Amino acid sequence: QVQLVESGGGLVQAGGSLRLSCAASGRTLSSYAMGWFRQAPGKEREFVGSISADGIWTSYADSVKGRFTISRDNAKNTVYLQMNSLKREDTAVYYCAAGGLGPSEKEYQYWGQGTQVTVSS
Repeated sequence: QVQLVESGGGLVQAGGSLRLSCAASGRTLSSYAMGWFRQAPGKEREFVGSISADGIWTSYADSVKGRFTISRDNAKNTVYLQMNSLKREDTAVYYCAAGGLGPSEKEYQYWGQGTQVTVSS
């Protein structure tokens, strides 16, 4: 069993940056590919990006490509989502998930509770 806890969310102005963290407990994350998803008010949860277990391979949704970067520190059992050039449409609850690599939620076994990111104009 893996427990995931996101942190780092908050209120930021458009054009600003935030770094989200996803800390794991229970088992080491080094065996798991990891993903980030988000859910905006009134919308379905959507894929943001993912990173392979070894951190070499990453994938991003077109909407965040070039602005967001996923990284991981397996020694710290933590995965990060660096978000730059934030836009109002990035406002959402952000979730990390373990066990998958693609855009389908069904691939992921474990989920965090989410952290709110609000981008103001």
